[in-house]
Amino acid sequence: MKALTVRQPFADAIIHGHPRYGLKTAENRPKPIPPKYLGETILIHAGKAWHPLGKDVDWEQRPDARMAIIGTARLIGVHVDGGCCAPWGMVGYFHWQLADARPLTTPIPDVAGQLGLWTPDDDIQAAVHAQFLAGAAAKP
Repeated sequence: MKALTVRQPFADAIIHGHPRYGLKTAENRPKPIPPKYLGETILIHAGKAWHPLGKDVDWEQRPDARMAIIGTARLIGVHVDGGCCAPWGMVGYFHWQLADARPLTTPIPDVAGQLGLWTPDDDIQAAVHAQFLAGAAAKP
């Protein structure tokens, strides 16, 4: 399973949503998604840095985890900006379309991110799977 590092507060917006704008379903990237990953579920990693554009949005009651795997989402498509995807899409970028965001019960901390899609260590992937299996087993 691949991971994608996203700076805060936008990682939280993908996984938890924003009280006013809802879930962030378009992630802005300079390159398109490699086609072999379309349809795949990826880990969302909250990066260490805060994105400068995040200062302009009211982010009350957000978890704000840093350097942590905070959930998963599915890569469902990509397109070049065409004035779409408001309020999340940015002009001049590829919009990676995300769906089916699921938060982890407990973020997996102390994970260094990387640029682009990257492969987390096996122990990190096992910890993610264990949380989802425990959550599924706990439901009636």
